Amino acid sequence: MTEDDEINAMMQIAAALTPLEDGVRTRVLTWAVSRFRGASGQSAGMPFEAPGIEKSPSVSANGSEQFGSFAELFEAARPSTEREKGLVAAYWVQMCQSQPSFGSQALNDALKDLGHGVGNITDALSALKEERPALLLQLKKSGTSKQARKTYKLTLEGIRRVQGMIGGEPASSAA
Repeated sequence: MTEDDEINAMMQIAAALTPLEDGVRTRVLTWAVSRFRGASGQSAGMPFEAPGIEKSPSVSANGSEQFGSFAELFEAARPSTEREKGLVAAYWVQMCQSQPSFGSQALNDALKDLGHGVGNITDALSALKEERPALLLQLKKSGTSKQARKTYKLTLEGIRRVQGMIGGEPASSAA
């Protein structure tokens, strides 16, 4: 690739993104960074930062803290309620493991592995979804029963809440 090819690509991206609203532009950029990462899983060049997400010195390319394990993240965030535990587990899966969405079973399995399983993970996630602003979004539901598999995604506010917990801020309404 030549320097001219790179400049042309940037001009095309700018032309495509300019008419979009901020939220849409952020989702498109997040997708693009995720889609076009280098083969090693690390993004090439400068990391993308979503607007409004605090960045600390040890932040990785996807905007999350560098934690070697879920246990380290859990200890740093120190969640005290079932909702907070679910929120921290969701952060681990989405931000630290770079998963675009997740199911409740994956979260509760990670929590159980640490000895911090949640009595009813679906209720905890539903409470996060009902907060205003919502900390979690339900993307889809597979099946018709109450126990149907649901797929979730953290909102920017949910990400900020966990980052605040990591920074030692009280979790406020996620209690």
